[in-house]
Amino acid sequence: MKLKKIKEILRAEVLMGDDGDLEAEVTNACGADLISDILADTKKNAVLLTGLTHKQIIQTASMSEFAAIIFVRGKCPTRDVIELARENSLRLLRSEYPIYESCGLLYEAGLKAEMNIVIHAYRGKMFFNITPSYIEG
Repeated sequence: MKLKKIKEILRAEVLMGDDGDLEAEVTNACGADLISDILADTKKNAVLLTGLTHKQIIQTASMSEFAAIIFVRGKCPTRDVIELARENSLRLLRSEYPIYESCGLLYEAGLKAEMNIVIHAYRGKMFFNITPSYIEG
């Protein structure tokens, strides 16, 4: 799916990037507000849907090779964050939709995610978060 189509679906505003940048092909999405979950995601050519707007999110998304960041819940990063995205050639968009609804809209429009497994440790016990929670046969 083209980033341009994602922009339309989420009624998003472009914060960094031009019309040519919106022709980028996106194959997956990751919705997360924890840096550790974002780093655990191994998708390429994916959009990152997040409410995090600090500089670390730009560095994390660049390192993880995301195609774009879409800030949800109407969040808007500061100018220095947008400038860091420009330096890293990272497209930025902003949508008023919350993260859950954004992911649902993209899934419904045909952007199907790969399975992710995120492992958390708490008090010596391991917890697994598998998405999707079922496997189709």
